Amino acid sequence: RNSRPVLIVYRFRKSRLEMANAGGAPIMVMNQSTQRESGRKAQLSNIAAAKAVADIIRTTLGPRSMLKMMLDPMGGIVMTNDGFAILREIDVSHPSAKSMIELSRTQDEEVGDGTTSVIILAGEMLHVALPFLEKVKLHPTVIVAAYRKALDDCLSTLETLARPIDCENREEMLRVVRSSLGTKFVSLFGDLMCSLALDAVQTIAVDIDDSKKKDVDIKRYARIEKIPGGELSDSKVLSGVMINKDITHASMRRTIENPRIMLLDCPLEYKKGESITNIEMLNPADWKRYLEIEEEYIEKICKDIQSFKPDVVITEKGVSDLAQHFLQQANISVLRRVRKSDNNRLARATGATIGHQPDLMHESDIGTRCGLFEVRKIGDEYWTFIENCKDPKACTIMLRGASKDVLSEIERNLHDAMNVARNVICDPRVLPGGGATELALAAALRSNSQSMHGVSLRPYQAVAAALEIIPKTLIENCGGHVIRLLTELRAKHANGKHTTWGIDGVKGRIVDMEELNIWEPFLVKSQTIKTSIESATVLLRIDDILSGVSKGKRDPAGGGGLQQQQTDPETFGDERDG
Repeated sequence: RNSRPVLIVYRFRKSRLEMANAGGAPIMVMNQSTQRESGRKAQLSNIAAAKAVADIIRTTLGPRSMLKMMLDPMGGIVMTNDGFAILREIDVSHPSAKSMIELSRTQDEEVGDGTTSVIILAGEMLHVALPFLEKVKLHPTVIVAAYRKALDDCLSTLETLARPIDCENREEMLRVVRSSLGTKFVSLFGDLMCSLALDAVQTIAVDIDDSKKKDVDIKRYARIEKIPGGELSDSKVLSGVMINKDITHASMRRTIENPRIMLLDCPLEYKKGESITNIEMLNPADWKRYLEIEEEYIEKICKDIQSFKPDVVITEKGVSDLAQHFLQQANISVLRRVRKSDNNRLARATGATIGHQPDLMHESDIGTRCGLFEVRKIGDEYWTFIENCKDPKACTIMLRGASKDVLSEIERNLHDAMNVARNVICDPRVLPGGGATELALAAALRSNSQSMHGVSLRPYQAVAAALEIIPKTLIENCGGHVIRLLTELRAKHANGKHTTWGIDGVKGRIVDMEELNIWEPFLVKSQTIKTSIESATVLLRIDDILSGVSKGKRDPAGGGGLQQQQTDPETFGDERDG
């Protein structure tokens, strides 16, 4: 007021972050329980983990491969040389090792074969990149760029190496399927297993509209039923479906020729209250009337069913005793609580349509393509056979064998064989097996590298060296001389000649794959090359691995739930003092 200058001083309190920074001490951003690997250490750790996973199943490649025995916590035993079956039983903690196991799962879902090859190849792709990271100190993006160029060149070379195959020629198809089973446990019974796989796939193949391609859905429409006992030669592909069910009433017919089949997914019983049902009854007659209403409801449903004059009724839900009585009097056989997947196969095999309400169905919904309905007892269980169907687009493969372990391994081998047949039907091209394709690709890459310059040259050539791991492993597993045989094969494949020469995995010598009739589907080989190189490029680009608690921490009270971390405002200097 008196016009004198006034000095106003504001005092700020420094935050903890600023004080720590001013003192030169390190700033702890992450929780102390978090483990971190970064830079070269993370990349080398990823390569070591991938190589360790590949070494586990490396001895299971080829016709002279070894078996792995795994014990689960419940005491069960799994004996197999299938790459995916081995890796899915292994419990790993390293994130890159988990990623490698996912590769095998992807390969199995996409093409069904080559699960061992893709892991071995991906592990080697990472292993050959190790010197460039350790000694040459190349940046990972340079290596990745060279790998991607090599992948493009490999795929274009595969197109030139591929040979068309006639899917209608049964002998040619059996040769391809026999090649895939040559490395499996069931190779001793090769002809039988090849016929089973090919017959099953050709049964369920459906033409796609307006195109020459076919759709083959093995997972939904080809089911393998394993029945211990009997001989392996008793196994067969049914021209229809078999399900592990018996008729609901002892007086119903067990054998019917040319039956009319009705499929339902609704219960043939009175509807029950969902939670609590209250009924008010004022006199004793009300209770009797209530029971009559239930009987009338069941009788109406059964009359609706009888109006179509079916011989067999199959439903996914339950069937009450009263409904069984009415249907048995009408000379109708009933199966209840059938799985949804089995019902879908039945619909496709018999030409029936699954109904939701019997009164809304039509005559065209009844299945009439079945030739024989029969209930048989095999061992201690009853099985219902719906077979001799006209043009069934669904089937069941009945496997007989000595024990459950043997049948489980045969099922895995048969699954691979069916996928090989499916791949050839979907894309009728094949490539030479026995490591011939990999060596042809390696020779093509070395030839292309002569016109390349710069830092990406060596990683590009390393892909060619990595591809040779497949023939090298085949030689090792059959006890051959690795250096001598590989040198002879390289000489054969030089200048793009003799591209069909590879390794005879039984005798350990180099032969022409055309003479041995060893071929692989184009889809399997191209998927193996793509998956292995792309996964290697992804893992090479990782330069930081963080593991630990991120957004929440375990409840110290032992409740097992997550407790939200509280943020201290002083830690980040959010307080406002003035």
